[in-house]
Amino acid sequence: MDLGDVWGIGRASHVKLAAFGCRTAADVAALDPKLARKSLTVVGERIIHELRGTPCIDLETIAPTRKGCAVTRSFAGRVESLEMMHEAIAAHATRLGEKLGHHGLATDHVTVFFHTSPHDRGPSRSVSTTVDFPEASNDTLVLVRAAKWGARRIWKSGYRYAKAGLMTVDLVPLEASQRALIGALDWEKSGRLMEALDACNRKLGRGVVFPAAAGIARQKKAWVTKFEMRSPRYTTRLDEVPVVG
Repeated sequence: MDLGDVWGIGRASHVKLAAFGCRTAADVAALDPKLARKSLTVVGERIIHELRGTPCIDLETIAPTRKGCAVTRSFAGRVESLEMMHEAIAAHATRLGEKLGHHGLATDHVTVFFHTSPHDRGPSRSVSTTVDFPEASNDTLVLVRAAKWGARRIWKSGYRYAKAGLMTVDLVPLEASQRALIGALDWEKSGRLMEALDACNRKLGRGVVFPAAAGIARQKKAWVTKFEMRSPRYTTRLDEVPVVG
């Protein structure tokens, strides 16, 4: 087998191995691993052991469980009112619920944050707060209520906020999470509602059905995501198809 056909050997490594007199994979396998490590770093040493039949990197047959999740966006404009910040945070919470539900995970807290831009003139501010739940959940409505409450707790007028987001860590499988002793959530009712919401969005497109707290006319809001560098969406947006004149 030629050197160029060996996974992990690029152009630079090919030149170095050729200097050692290597022309085939068999020549590389016969090299001293210590010598290869000096010239090709630890990657070269691993390649030699792999060619000799000793695995150095185990394959993952089961994908590792996610430990955290975040939804953060820079605003197209500047947010200066609590009502508009609530809409932005609610939209982020909706997306967070989609992600958690897709992986069958849940969380018992969310961290809400927003800040001004360091490039703007005027006062600057960066704040965050963590809101805890009685029990873990991935219900979009639960996440929206918690996110709005957190935003209200740290809100302060007189600033032009440029970015906001939600973060959570220590995710757990929903079915294996501990239930609340008092006031436990109705998982069956919540699950049916979230399934119906996700089904509508899969069939008709993401964002067709969403909590009213996220605002009705999103395209007219200053908090919508900033897309200055996005490539034209020729395959899904008729108004972005180039016109030849």
